[in-house]
Amino acid sequence: MADLTPHRMLSFVRRGGRMSQAKQRALTELAPKYLIDCPRAEGATSVAPGLQTPPSEWFGRVAPVIVEIGSGQGQQLVHAAERNPGSDFVGVEVYTAGIARTMLMADAQRVDNLRLVEANAPEVLTNLLPQGAVSEVWIFFPDPWHKARHNKRRLVDEGFVPVLQGALKPGGVVRLATDWQEYAEQMREVLDGADTFARDFEGEWASRFEGRTLTAFERKGIAKGRSIYDLCYILRD
Repeated sequence: MADLTPHRMLSFVRRGGRMSQAKQRALTELAPKYLIDCPRAEGATSVAPGLQTPPSEWFGRVAPVIVEIGSGQGQQLVHAAERNPGSDFVGVEVYTAGIARTMLMADAQRVDNLRLVEANAPEVLTNLLPQGAVSEVWIFFPDPWHKARHNKRRLVDEGFVPVLQGALKPGGVVRLATDWQEYAEQMREVLDGADTFARDFEGEWASRFEGRTLTAFERKGIAKGRSIYDLCYILRD
Protein backbone atom coordinates (compact mmCIF):
# COMPACT_ATOMS: atom_id res chain seq x y z
CA MET A 1 0.00 0.00 0.00
CA ALA A 2 1.25 3.49 -0.82
CA ASP A 3 2.30 5.79 1.98
CA LEU A 4 -0.76 7.87 2.82
CA THR A 5 0.41 9.34 6.09
CA PRO A 6 -0.32 13.06 6.52
CA HIS A 7 3.17 14.17 5.45
CA ARG A 8 2.61 12.77 1.93
CA MET A 9 2.49 15.65 -0.52
CA LEU A 10 -0.96 16.18 -2.02
CA SER A 11 -1.53 16.26 -5.76
CA PHE A 12 -3.74 19.34 -5.53
CA VAL A 13 -4.11 22.72 -3.88
CA ARG A 14 -7.62 23.62 -2.78
CA ARG A 15 -8.94 26.82 -4.32
CA GLY A 16 -12.01 28.81 -3.53
CA GLY A 17 -14.85 28.79 -6.01
CA ARG A 18 -17.78 31.14 -6.48
CA MET A 19 -20.79 29.72 -4.68
CA SER A 20 -24.04 30.90 -6.22
CA GLN A 21 -27.36 30.59 -4.39
CA ALA A 22 -28.14 27.51 -6.48
CA LYS A 23 -24.87 25.86 -5.45
CA GLN A 24 -25.48 26.74 -1.82
CA ARG A 25 -28.92 25.15 -2.13
CA ALA A 26 -27.35 22.04 -3.63
CA LEU A 27 -25.06 21.66 -0.63
CA THR A 28 -28.05 21.93 1.69
CA GLU A 29 -30.76 20.02 -0.16
CA LEU A 30 -28.94 17.60 -2.44
CA ALA A 31 -25.93 16.61 -0.35
CA PRO A 32 -27.89 14.05 1.71
CA LYS A 33 -28.62 12.16 -1.51
CA TYR A 34 -25.39 12.53 -3.46
CA LEU A 35 -22.55 13.37 -1.07
CA ILE A 36 -20.85 10.59 0.88
CA ASP A 37 -20.15 11.85 4.39
CA CYS A 38 -16.94 10.30 5.70
CA PRO A 39 -15.07 10.98 8.96
CA ARG A 40 -11.76 12.76 8.50
CA ALA A 41 -8.27 12.10 9.74
CA GLU A 42 -6.08 15.20 10.14
CA GLY A 43 -6.87 17.20 7.00
CA ALA A 44 -10.10 18.65 5.63
CA THR A 45 -9.90 16.35 2.61
CA SER A 46 -8.55 13.30 4.43
CA VAL A 47 -10.40 10.03 5.03
CA ALA A 48 -10.03 8.34 8.40
CA PRO A 49 -8.69 4.79 8.11
CA GLY A 50 -10.80 1.75 8.93
CA LEU A 51 -13.94 3.03 7.17
CA GLN A 52 -14.07 0.71 4.18
CA THR A 53 -17.67 0.67 3.04
CA PRO A 54 -19.22 -1.57 0.37
CA PRO A 55 -20.57 0.70 -2.38
CA SER A 56 -23.84 -1.23 -2.20
CA GLU A 57 -24.55 0.68 1.02
CA TRP A 58 -24.56 3.95 -0.95
CA PHE A 59 -26.45 2.71 -4.00
CA GLY A 60 -28.72 0.03 -2.57
CA ARG A 61 -27.58 -2.58 -5.06
CA VAL A 62 -24.56 -4.54 -6.26
CA ALA A 63 -23.28 -3.25 -9.63
CA PRO A 64 -19.97 -2.43 -11.34
CA VAL A 65 -18.38 0.61 -9.68
CA ILE A 66 -16.53 3.26 -11.69
CA VAL A 67 -14.52 5.93 -9.88
CA GLU A 68 -13.64 9.23 -11.55
CA ILE A 69 -10.76 11.04 -9.86
CA GLY A 70 -11.07 14.79 -10.28
CA SER A 71 -14.69 14.94 -11.44
CA GLY A 72 -14.53 18.74 -11.67
CA GLN A 73 -17.80 20.36 -12.73
CA GLY A 74 -19.36 16.94 -13.29
CA GLN A 75 -19.88 17.00 -17.05
CA GLN A 76 -18.14 13.69 -17.65
CA LEU A 77 -19.47 11.99 -14.54
CA VAL A 78 -23.14 12.86 -15.07
CA HIS A 79 -22.90 12.09 -18.79
CA ALA A 80 -21.50 8.63 -18.07
CA ALA A 81 -23.92 7.84 -15.23
CA GLU A 82 -26.92 8.84 -17.31
CA ARG A 83 -25.85 6.63 -20.23
CA ASN A 84 -24.80 3.64 -18.12
CA PRO A 85 -27.66 2.95 -15.68
CA GLY A 86 -26.32 -0.55 -14.98
CA SER A 87 -23.16 0.82 -13.35
CA ASP A 88 -22.61 2.98 -10.27
CA PHE A 89 -20.32 6.02 -10.36
CA VAL A 90 -18.29 7.65 -7.60
CA GLY A 91 -16.80 11.08 -8.28
CA VAL A 92 -13.82 12.17 -6.18
CA GLU A 93 -13.33 15.93 -6.07
CA VAL A 94 -11.79 18.43 -3.62
CA TYR A 95 -13.45 21.63 -4.87
CA THR A 96 -16.77 22.31 -3.16
CA ALA A 97 -18.12 24.45 -5.99
CA GLY A 98 -17.52 21.64 -8.46
CA ILE A 99 -19.30 19.15 -6.22
CA ALA A 100 -22.29 21.49 -5.90
CA ARG A 101 -22.41 21.97 -9.67
CA THR A 102 -22.30 18.20 -10.20
CA MET A 103 -25.18 17.62 -7.79
CA LEU A 104 -27.30 20.25 -9.53
CA MET A 105 -26.65 18.65 -12.90
CA ALA A 106 -27.34 15.14 -11.64
CA ASP A 107 -30.56 16.24 -9.99
CA ALA A 108 -31.75 18.09 -13.10
CA GLN A 109 -31.16 14.97 -15.19
CA ARG A 110 -32.60 12.64 -12.53
CA VAL A 111 -29.43 10.62 -12.25
CA ASP A 112 -29.49 8.28 -9.24
CA ASN A 113 -26.45 6.04 -9.86
CA LEU A 114 -23.92 8.67 -8.83
CA ARG A 115 -22.29 9.63 -5.55
CA LEU A 116 -19.59 12.16 -4.67
CA VAL A 117 -16.76 12.28 -2.16
CA GLU A 118 -14.96 15.49 -1.21
CA ALA A 119 -11.60 13.96 -0.36
CA ASN A 120 -8.06 13.12 -1.39
CA ALA A 121 -8.28 10.39 -4.04
CA PRO A 122 -5.62 7.95 -2.71
CA GLU A 123 -7.32 7.95 0.68
CA VAL A 124 -10.70 7.29 -0.91
CA LEU A 125 -9.28 4.31 -2.79
CA THR A 126 -7.53 2.86 0.26
CA ASN A 127 -9.47 3.97 3.34
CA LEU A 128 -13.07 4.31 2.10
CA LEU A 129 -13.51 1.72 -0.65
CA PRO A 130 -12.91 -1.99 0.06
CA GLN A 131 -10.03 -3.65 -1.72
CA GLY A 132 -11.00 -4.92 -5.15
CA ALA A 133 -14.33 -3.08 -5.16
CA VAL A 134 -13.77 -0.98 -8.28
CA SER A 135 -14.25 -2.03 -11.91
CA GLU A 136 -12.69 1.07 -13.47
CA VAL A 137 -10.76 4.15 -12.36
CA TRP A 138 -10.89 7.22 -14.62
CA ILE A 139 -8.25 9.93 -14.39
CA PHE A 140 -9.05 12.54 -17.00
CA PHE A 141 -6.96 15.72 -17.22
CA PRO A 142 -5.29 15.61 -13.80
CA ASP A 143 -3.33 18.66 -12.74
CA PRO A 144 -0.05 18.37 -14.72
CA TRP A 145 2.01 20.44 -12.29
CA HIS A 146 3.99 21.44 -15.34
CA LYS A 147 6.82 23.30 -13.59
CA ALA A 148 9.71 20.91 -13.00
CA ARG A 149 9.96 21.76 -9.32
CA HIS A 150 6.30 20.79 -8.88
CA ASN A 151 6.38 17.48 -10.80
CA LYS A 152 6.58 15.60 -7.51
CA ARG A 153 3.00 16.66 -6.78
CA ARG A 154 1.59 14.71 -9.72
CA LEU A 155 -0.98 12.09 -8.81
CA VAL A 156 0.18 9.35 -11.16
CA ASP A 157 3.61 8.18 -10.07
CA GLU A 158 5.19 4.93 -8.91
CA GLY A 159 3.69 5.35 -5.44
CA PHE A 160 0.17 5.53 -6.85
CA VAL A 161 0.40 2.18 -8.65
CA PRO A 162 -0.24 0.02 -5.54
CA VAL A 163 -3.20 2.26 -4.67
CA LEU A 164 -4.77 1.51 -8.05
CA GLN A 165 -3.86 -2.15 -7.76
CA GLY A 166 -5.57 -2.43 -4.38
CA ALA A 167 -8.75 -0.64 -5.44
CA LEU A 168 -9.36 -2.48 -8.72
CA LYS A 169 -10.73 -5.96 -9.03
CA PRO A 170 -8.71 -8.40 -11.21
CA GLY A 171 -9.24 -7.41 -14.83
CA GLY A 172 -10.20 -3.90 -13.74
CA VAL A 173 -9.37 -0.96 -15.97
CA VAL A 174 -7.65 2.39 -15.46
CA ARG A 175 -8.32 5.02 -18.12
CA LEU A 176 -6.28 8.20 -18.36
CA ALA A 177 -6.27 11.28 -20.55
CA THR A 178 -4.28 14.52 -20.55
CA ASP A 179 -3.45 17.40 -22.85
CA TRP A 180 0.05 17.68 -21.39
CA GLN A 181 2.41 15.47 -23.41
CA GLU A 182 5.22 15.25 -20.86
CA TYR A 183 2.78 14.11 -18.17
CA ALA A 184 1.23 11.62 -20.60
CA GLU A 185 4.68 10.17 -21.20
CA GLN A 186 5.30 9.96 -17.46
CA MET A 187 1.98 8.16 -16.84
CA ARG A 188 2.74 5.72 -19.64
CA GLU A 189 6.23 5.05 -18.28
CA VAL A 190 4.86 4.48 -14.78
CA LEU A 191 2.18 2.01 -15.83
CA ASP A 192 4.34 0.29 -18.44
CA GLY A 193 6.83 -0.33 -15.65
CA ALA A 194 4.24 -1.91 -13.35
CA ASP A 195 4.20 -5.70 -13.58
CA THR A 196 0.62 -5.73 -12.30
CA PHE A 197 -0.78 -3.77 -15.26
CA ALA A 198 -0.92 -4.51 -18.98
CA ARG A 199 -1.53 -2.15 -21.89
CA ASP A 200 -4.97 -2.26 -23.49
CA PHE A 201 -3.85 -0.45 -26.61
CA GLU A 202 -1.36 -0.78 -29.43
CA GLY A 203 1.08 1.82 -30.64
CA GLU A 204 2.05 4.95 -28.74
CA TRP A 205 -1.35 5.99 -27.39
CA ALA A 206 -4.79 4.53 -26.84
CA SER A 207 -7.72 5.59 -28.99
CA ARG A 208 -10.03 8.15 -27.47
CA PHE A 209 -12.30 6.44 -24.96
CA GLU A 210 -15.75 6.52 -26.54
CA GLY A 211 -17.33 6.98 -23.11
CA ARG A 212 -15.50 10.26 -22.53
CA THR A 213 -17.62 13.25 -23.45
CA LEU A 214 -16.03 16.45 -24.76
CA THR A 215 -16.01 18.74 -21.73
CA ALA A 216 -15.51 22.49 -21.64
CA PHE A 217 -12.07 21.91 -20.13
CA GLU A 218 -10.99 19.69 -23.01
CA ARG A 219 -12.36 22.14 -25.57
CA LYS A 220 -10.19 24.88 -24.07
CA GLY A 221 -7.11 22.71 -24.40
CA ILE A 222 -7.90 21.91 -28.02
CA ALA A 223 -8.55 25.59 -28.75
CA LYS A 224 -5.05 26.33 -27.47
CA GLY A 225 -3.62 23.81 -29.93
CA ARG A 226 -2.91 21.03 -27.45
CA SER A 227 -3.14 17.37 -28.43
CA ILE A 228 -5.07 14.93 -26.28
CA TYR A 229 -3.32 11.76 -25.12
CA ASP A 230 -5.31 8.72 -23.96
CA LEU A 231 -4.02 5.64 -22.11
CA CYS A 232 -5.75 2.47 -20.94
CA TYR A 233 -4.40 -0.32 -18.74
CA ILE A 234 -5.83 -3.55 -17.32
CA LEU A 235 -5.00 -5.02 -13.93
CA ARG A 236 -3.63 -8.50 -14.52
CA ASP A 237 -5.54 -11.42 -13.03
